[in-house]
Formats: sequence, C-alpha cells, structure tokens
Amino acid sequence: MTPAAIAAAADFIADLRQRRNGRRPPIEEIPASMRPATLEQGYAVQEAARPLIAARGRGAPVGWKIGSTSPPMQAALGIPFPCAGTLYAGTVHRNHAAIDRGDYSKPGLECEIAVRLDADLPAAADGHTRASVLPAVAAVMTSIEIVEWRFVDFKRAGVPSLVADDFFSCGCVLGPEQPPEALAGEADIPGRFTVDGAVAGGGSARDILGHPLNSLAWLADHRAALGTPLRAGEIITLGSIVAALRLERPCLVEASFDGLGAATVAVT
Repeated sequence: MTPAAIAAAADFIADLRQRRNGRRPPIEEIPASMRPATLEQGYAVQEAARPLIAARGRGAPVGWKIGSTSPPMQAALGIPFPCAGTLYAGTVHRNHAAIDRGDYSKPGLECEIAVRLDADLPAAADGHTRASVLPAVAAVMTSIEIVEWRFVDFKRAGVPSLVADDFFSCGCVLGPEQPPEALAGEADIPGRFTVDGAVAGGGSARDILGHPLNSLAWLADHRAALGTPLRAGEIITLGSIVAALRLERPCLVEASFDGLGAATVAVT
C-alpha cells in the first residue's frame, strides 16, 4: 500500500468507528482502492487510524486486545492465529457497563482474562515466554470485551481488514484487580458467562493459547517487532474462552472466573 492509501484507509476506519444516531448498518468491505491485502498492511492501517480514532471521541490508547486465542473463537472466526487491536480510554469500564444495542451495528460480548502491566516488555532475544512476561504483570482481572461486527460478512472482508479495524474491538469491562500470582501456575481457572443468571457458556483460562500468559508473550513479541513494545500501565485483554455472545435482546450478562471476581454488562 502507498502512504496515501494507508492514510485514506485510516480515515475510513476512523469514520466507521464513530457513533451515529440510531443503528449503523455494517459495511460490505473497505473500498478496494484502500483495502489492505496483507496482515502487515492491516497493522499499518491500524497504526495510522489510532490517533484519528482517539481524536474523534474514543480517548487516548490505553492498551491492547487480543482475539482468536482459544479453540472456540478460532473455530468461530476461521482464523487459527492471534490478532491484536487497540483499547481506548473512553471505552474501558470498571466492574459494570450499560450498553444500548442501537449504538452498534451488530454487538457482542466475550468472556476474557485481562492484565495490567507495571513494567515495560521490550524485545526478548529468543522471544518471550509466559515466565518472562509474568514479572511485568501488576494485576489480573476478569474482563468482558465489547465487540461489534462492522462488516456484513467478516470472512469475506478478510483478516487484514479486520486487523485494520482493531479486530472487532469496541472496549471492555474490567472486574476487580487480583494479584499476578493468580496466573503463576497452570491457570486451570474455570470461567463462565451467565445471561440473566443462566449459564450461557464457559471453559478454562487455559483455553487461551494453553495459558493466558502465552497470549501476553505473543503480544509482547508482536508489538516489539512493530517497534512499539508494551509499556507499563497498559491494559491487555488476552482473549475469550467462549465464542462471542451475540446480543439479540435486553439482558444482564456476567463474566466470572473462580477467584478472580466478575464483571457485568447491562444490555438494553
């Protein structure tokens, strides 16, 4: 992609992310003249779109989301590898959030583990491991990621376009902070979604790339390779243990992991 095409795609993505009055229909595809064709191009567009999205109401970037990290999500997406997107200050909530389905094209929720860093994670000579990233973790949390299908058919849109558009991300709700020792072992921590009190799916934290910290290690290597390593203070949501919950009606959704607490979203 030329610099002009990247800039045009970034502006298109930033406009797509702005809220409208009433429900916004999903789009078919990014226009061909500015559509990324490779993952590298997708991340280049994401990078260029980041300050535009921030300036158009989402607030400063405060961290990252990782998607397609568990068997249920990889099967649902048809994408057998992780992908990363951006979290913005104006879309990160604590403990509880209320969302209106009319503000989204096609909204959904995901049941996740998140971490907050208190140290940088620069490039590692032999790549990061879960042991090398754990000392940088300040806190572990249950998280509900808020996602949105902004394309009519995300498989037709293609992975580079999904990456350019922050891989479905709309924000997250973080539960209470727990000590990093919660992830020091094998992380076989049961978790589940409930909808109006009824269990709607579950699994284990280990479903996230075999261990949630493997997901963090992947992101640390990914960001270092792009020249922007992970920094102290950033929030990272590490991936969902269940396929995304599509929101078809008003409800109260809770995500919880044993010993980590819960986060909730009220949907109208």
